[in-house]
Amino acid sequence: MEKTLNRIHPVSDPEATYFLQVSWEKDLGTGFGLLLSDCQYAWTGTVSEADISREAADMEMDREKYVEELRKALIAREESAGKYNFVIS
Repeated sequence: MEKTLNRIHPVSDPEATYFLQVSWEKDLGTGFGLLLSDCQYAWTGTVSEADISREAADMEMDREKYVEELRKALIAREESAGKYNFVIS
């Protein structure tokens, strides 16, 4: 299993710091797990392969392109720094 951990500052609360861990088996397209923490509380969730396909279809986006955008937003922080915003609600 592969994992990444990134520090994020959501646009909804720029002074706050959260940590986002993403874990996956083969690639993000087969589904992944999320753990979000503000160092006081933690929230977990999973995104299934079916969820990814459904979201790509809802956005009228090619599934492979959607998975690549997920990778950039959730994992590849250096190449996409400043290009994605996070909102915590």
